[in-house]
Amino acid sequence: MVAGRAPPGETTPESSSETPDCQTYINSLKYILSKKQKTPLSARGHWSTWPAFPSGQTVLRNHKPCCAPEERQSSNKQALLTFPKPRYLEELESYLRKELQSLDLTKKNSQELKLQPYREIFEFFIDNFKTYKPLLSAIKKEYEVTLAHQRKTIRALEPLKAMVTTVSEECTRQILALQEKEKDEINMLKQEKQHLLKFIDNMKEENNSLQTQVEHLQTSVAEEYARYLNEYGARKLLLAKLNYMHNERLDMTRRQAQDVKGEDVVKLTLALKIARQDLTKSQVKLNTVIADYRDVVPRRDFESLEKKYSDLLQEMKTLQKDFDQLHKEYETLLESHRETAEERDNFCAELQRVQHNCTPRPNWAKCSEVIPGGADRWGCLAEGKTSAQLVDVLLEEIRTGALKEINVFPGWGKGNKVPVYLRHEGEVKNKKLTKKDVVNILKDVWKEKIALEQQMGKRSSLPEFFLSYLQKKYGDAAAMEWSYTLYETMRLCRSNHVLSSFYDILTGKVGEEQYHGQNQLISNLQKELAACDSSNSGSLTSQQFSMAVREAFPLKRRESIQELVDASRYKLDSTEDLIDYISLFKEDEEGNAEPFVAKLRSQYVREKHEYLRQLKNKLGDLIEVNADDLKTAFCRIDPNIDDQTLDTYIGLAYQVRREQPDQEVVPVETALERLLAGDVRRVGPSPREGSTADFEGE
Repeated sequence: MVAGRAPPGETTPESSSETPDCQTYINSLKYILSKKQKTPLSARGHWSTWPAFPSGQTVLRNHKPCCAPEERQSSNKQALLTFPKPRYLEELESYLRKELQSLDLTKKNSQELKLQPYREIFEFFIDNFKTYKPLLSAIKKEYEVTLAHQRKTIRALEPLKAMVTTVSEECTRQILALQEKEKDEINMLKQEKQHLLKFIDNMKEENNSLQTQVEHLQTSVAEEYARYLNEYGARKLLLAKLNYMHNERLDMTRRQAQDVKGEDVVKLTLALKIARQDLTKSQVKLNTVIADYRDVVPRRDFESLEKKYSDLLQEMKTLQKDFDQLHKEYETLLESHRETAEERDNFCAELQRVQHNCTPRPNWAKCSEVIPGGADRWGCLAEGKTSAQLVDVLLEEIRTGALKEINVFPGWGKGNKVPVYLRHEGEVKNKKLTKKDVVNILKDVWKEKIALEQQMGKRSSLPEFFLSYLQKKYGDAAAMEWSYTLYETMRLCRSNHVLSSFYDILTGKVGEEQYHGQNQLISNLQKELAACDSSNSGSLTSQQFSMAVREAFPLKRRESIQELVDASRYKLDSTEDLIDYISLFKEDEEGNAEPFVAKLRSQYVREKHEYLRQLKNKLGDLIEVNADDLKTAFCRIDPNIDDQTLDTYIGLAYQVRREQPDQEVVPVETALERLLAGDVRRVGPSPREGSTADFEGE
């Protein structure tokens, strides 16, 4: 039995979590039911045994030894229908039906409410069964304890469900990151595979060509050998014929001489006999020599053929070796292709699953319908930006539009914590300025401030100068209106460099030295580019531009130099080589710079973070650092730093401690935050990497 609430008088773990109203309602229901049911039961004075009593009589009356159990069971059911249910049972069932019908099962705890009527009826049985009350109460208590334990277990597992959901989302993000990371590698492997397949095809063609040449040479050698054998046989026949003709001529000459001279016949006969014996010996010797040297060729031909055979054999071995190597590479490529195909299939399946489960990319072109200026202005705003940057641009446009709908700003008050340029009581009128107007005003503020500092010889506070500038230009009454309008516009337009940099310096997030340092870098680069332009044409080749950038920034790495060159050529075709360096530093009417200047500023921030990261690594596990340790760390990561710059960096890190010279210890994180807000740059090349000039020299 499952219990949802404890009976009255007992306390269970889950009873404490129920609301007082619910408990009061349950107690009232139990009181009403007990009032209705217990009075008739006590009046009757005994419990009915239905359906046990009539079923027992039926069994005794209808029991037959030979009848089947099914027949006895059907007869028992028929007998039960003849006896009515006890009144108390009918009232309990009626009460249960009414309570179940009155419940609102649409609530979250509907199962708890549905269980309560059953629990109450079971409690009535426990109260009326006096003999079995201890056992039934123990059973109910065990069910209540078990249910409380299961609820506690469920509550304990709910945080795990949220954690599983979080882990699943993190795994999905990691899978997407790995897919994006390995996408380039897969493309590179595919290109390499195509290149190797082409190389294998070329080697196969070359092998077939060489095999054809070998077959042709073998045919030529066979033809030469057959011709040699024919010539050798013809030469033997010719020699035999010449010998025969020579012998006949000698015999004829001897006969003529004998006839002429009339020499002795016996002497001639003996000489002829001896000559014939010598001829026989010579013929035998000649036949022996011919038989022994029948297959012998001239040494010159033999050496020529042997040399040609050696060359062909060496060439064949080389080709065979290359063929074996190509065969091994081919097998390796086949295995690599098989593995790549399996990975491709897995990635395709994973990609389909991710595409099915992930949210599709938004159609950013729809934003042009709600952005002032239409598609042309949205195209200029969205050019070269990621989805996250487009969201920022869209939010900025929405905030700017909402800002123009505000007529007044609430004043911040005149407390000491309120910036001096925002100290005002009451409402302030919104001037509803455009971004172009704000940019022009801020540029004029910088111009006036720099001129004043050059005249006075010292640097003034930007918040105070900002307020005095507005009071001087617009009067004391309207100065706060302009101040609040400019402040809100700068706060909302974070994508504009002029507005965001002025806002960061005005609120103290960034030091003013950083603004002047970036402008000085850009000014130095412009001077270096103008110096390289000897013809004053305003254009430089890619090589000249790269050399000028390297001269202006000798500490930048080759990758950073290439990034700047690529940013300068973003509007050029691949065939054009002249770069209009003057147009790279132009700004539009809202103060937005070209991608080249934006890349230069982003590299400035990235190099500063890298410089401070090396400084933090040198400090190690220190939590607090003094001035001497900080100087030592600066000298280790930047050996060429001069004393004046080092003192400037130390003073920037300990700016809060200047009035407390005895306390020379500051937390490492605090020091790094102060250095990050100021103009901190590397003075000399890194001990490990060196400058780009040294790298080129090596």
